[in-house]
Amino acid sequence: MVLASLGVVLALVVLIVLAYRGHSVIVAAPVAALIGVLFSGAPLMASYTQIFMPAAGNFIVSFFPLFLVGAIFGTLMSSSGYADDLAQWISRLVGAKKAILATAIATALLTYGGISAWVIAFTIVPVANSLFREAGIPRRLMPAAIALGIFTFATAALPGSPQIHNAIPTRYFGTTTYAAPVLGIIGAVVTFALGMAWLEYRTRTLVAAGEVYEPPAPQAGTTPAGTDAAPSAATRTDTPTSRWPDRTTTLRGLRGLLPILIVVGMNLLFVYVLSTRMDFSYLAEDKFGATDISAVMGTWSVVIAMATAIIVIFLMNPGMFSTYVRSLSEGAKNAVLPAFTTASEVGFGAVIASLAVFAALQNSIFDVSDNPVVIGAVATAVISGLTGSSSGGLTITLETFGDQLTQLANDQGISLELLHRVIAMASVSFDSLPHNGAIVTLLLVCGLTHRQSYKDVGMVTIVPPLIGVLVVMGLGAVFPAL
Repeated sequence: MVLASLGVVLALVVLIVLAYRGHSVIVAAPVAALIGVLFSGAPLMASYTQIFMPAAGNFIVSFFPLFLVGAIFGTLMSSSGYADDLAQWISRLVGAKKAILATAIATALLTYGGISAWVIAFTIVPVANSLFREAGIPRRLMPAAIALGIFTFATAALPGSPQIHNAIPTRYFGTTTYAAPVLGIIGAVVTFALGMAWLEYRTRTLVAAGEVYEPPAPQAGTTPAGTDAAPSAATRTDTPTSRWPDRTTTLRGLRGLLPILIVVGMNLLFVYVLSTRMDFSYLAEDKFGATDISAVMGTWSVVIAMATAIIVIFLMNPGMFSTYVRSLSEGAKNAVLPAFTTASEVGFGAVIASLAVFAALQNSIFDVSDNPVVIGAVATAVISGLTGSSSGGLTITLETFGDQLTQLANDQGISLELLHRVIAMASVSFDSLPHNGAIVTLLLVCGLTHRQSYKDVGMVTIVPPLIGVLVVMGLGAVFPAL
C-alpha cells in the first residue's frame, strides 16, 4: 500500500510538472495515470483502454457541444468588434485602472447566471483582453482575474448559485441551493476580497517592475478566442478622453453587452420556462438514451442560449456575414484542443479514483475528526485535489460518506445546511492545482502557460476559498442559527 500511495503522489507530481513546463496534457495525463497504475499493480492496458479512455470519451460526448458553441461565440465577439466595444464602455464606466475588478465581477455574474465555466472562459476572454490592453495591465494576470469570478465564490459560496457544485449536496442532505444563505454570503465576500487584494498587489508589483500588456501571440493557422484584432487604445480615434463614457461609447457598449445578455437570458428562460412547458417524453426512448430532461438540461440550456446569441450576432450586422462565416470555422478549430485537453484530465482522475489505494484513503478520512463538518471539508478538498475536479471530488465524497455525514450531523445537532455550504465551498479549493482541467482550459483559451500565470491563478483560487471555508466553519460553530 505504501508503494501504491507513492505511485499516486508521483503521478500527481509528474502531471503537475509536465503541465507547468508547458507540455500537452493530452500526453501528460495518460503518462501520469499509467505511473500510478504501475505502482499499484493494476492492469496497465485495461486501466488505459477501459477506464481512462471511456472517462475521456464520455466527457467529450457530454461537453464538446459546449466547447464548440462557446469557442464560436468567443470568436464572433472578437471578430465583430463587440467585445472591444463592451470593454471600452466598461473601462470608462468603472475606470480603466479597474480592469481586474470589472473582469472578476463580469465573470462572477455570468457564473451566478448559470453559465458553464468553459463557456464563460470563451465568452469573457475577448472582453478581458481589451480591458487589460486599455488599462495597460500585464496579461499574465488575466486568467487569475477570470478564475476568481468563475471558480470560487460565485460557484459554491453564493446562495442560489445554479452551478452543479451547489446543486450536488441537495441530493444527499435534502437541502436547497439556498442553504445557509448568510454564511454563504459572508464566505463569498471574504473570498472575493482576498482574491482582489492579491491581484491588486500583483498589479502594482508587476507594473512597478516595468511589465506592461503584451498582445497574445497568433498561432499558426488559428486565431485564439481571446485575440482581439482591434487597434490598441493608444491608436484608436474613438477612445473617450473623459472618465465617464459618452453617448457613442455607451451605445456601442450596450450593443456589445446584448449578446452576453442573450446567453444569460435564454439560459434562464429555457431552464425555468420552456423546459417546464415542452414535452420531452421522447427522451425515454432507447434511441435517445432512455433518459429525461433533467439529465440533459445543463447542456441543452447552454447550447441553445449560445446558439441563439450566435444567431443574434449575425442579425445585428448582416454586412459582416462573410467574416462571421469564417469565424465559425476558426471557432470550431479553437474548440478542439481545450476539449481534448480537459477530457484527458478527466481520464486521469478516473484512473486515480479506480485504484485500491484511493479506496484506502477514503476509509481513513474518519480518523481526522468526529465533527462531520470538518470531515466533509477535509475529504472534499483532498479528493478534489487528487482528481483535479471540484464536482468530481464533491460527488465521490458524498457518494462515499454522504449517509455517514448526515447521521453524524443529526446526532450532534449540526445543521445540514451548514454542512452543505461548507462541503460545496471546500470543493473549489485544492481542485485548482495545476492539473485541473478547467484551469488548463482557461490558460489555453487565454493563450498563456502555467509558467506565466499559474502562480496568480493558484493564489486566488486556493488560498481565499480555503480561508472562506474556515470563516464559514468558525461562524457556523459559534452562531448555529446562521
